[in-house]
Amino acid sequence: MTRIFSGIKPTGHLTLGNYLGALRRWVEVDQHRADALFSVVDLHALTVEHDPARVRRLSRQAATLMLAAGLDPALCTVFVQSHVDEHTRLSYLLECTATDGELRRMIQYKEKSARARASGESVRFSLLSYPVLMAADILAYRTDEVPVGEDQTQHVELTRDLALRFNQRYGHTFTVPRATRPPVAARVMDLQDPTSKMGKSHDSGAGIVYLLDDTDAVRKKIMRAVTDSGREVAYDRDAKPGVTNLLEILAACTDRDPQELAGAYDSYGALKRDTAEAVVELLRPMRARHAALAADSDSVEQVLREGAERARSMARPVVDSAFRAIGLLPA
Repeated sequence: MTRIFSGIKPTGHLTLGNYLGALRRWVEVDQHRADALFSVVDLHALTVEHDPARVRRLSRQAATLMLAAGLDPALCTVFVQSHVDEHTRLSYLLECTATDGELRRMIQYKEKSARARASGESVRFSLLSYPVLMAADILAYRTDEVPVGEDQTQHVELTRDLALRFNQRYGHTFTVPRATRPPVAARVMDLQDPTSKMGKSHDSGAGIVYLLDDTDAVRKKIMRAVTDSGREVAYDRDAKPGVTNLLEILAACTDRDPQELAGAYDSYGALKRDTAEAVVELLRPMRARHAALAADSDSVEQVLREGAERARSMARPVVDSAFRAIGLLPA
């Protein structure tokens, strides 16, 4: 059976973009067709300055939302990355396989380190090395497919390179994975800046619909969304980025074609109203399930414990074999 691994980083509250771009496909497709592992990748949240209590709080919230969205522990493995030591064990071996040059070529490292330096902040080494930890996350499970957004595709390519290099040098150890992209709404844009991705760690939340926003907040954010000059409702990412973003959100919420939807509207206001109501209805059952799960934290903790045990049982033989292959004595 095909094996899938994907994760969510707890650096902010989960957004509509996280749901439409990843979570919904995990729930509706991936957990049913494959041996799937979904992780709260909390170690990746440590690459920048952070509040420890906030990381713990957001990690628990992310896990609860993953379950509220419909991930079923009977069908897939849901766990927290730091609960499985094999991730960090394997990461060091892959650091010994990667090169400085290929890590410094990572686009996210270039962008994030430039922003940090511009604001006078120091750049942590973990920001440079975290794609190697991401590779360990994937390779520890002999993963076949990694569902990712466009901004993470380069990291999966690095993972493939490291797997191939390790296999060639030390003997076949890892499955070489491939990145997969969801066909619809893989990249939901910020409502106030439709040329930028809707990111959960942005300083301002005015253009971001969070999964736990109440219905009034959702409606206000979408009704205040930036649109474009002119009055024509057209599906054109370059000429009409604001309108196109709304059309893609509405299409994803209603399982319709954005191009066809564009022809049904003659005003931005009507498009905004329908988009707002579609998002409210999409999120309503998830918010209700989240409230129930949050009130029963013991059940969530039990799911995470059992998920970590299952993940550990899959990863340990792979990582142990990598230790032997690279030349380390068995314990």
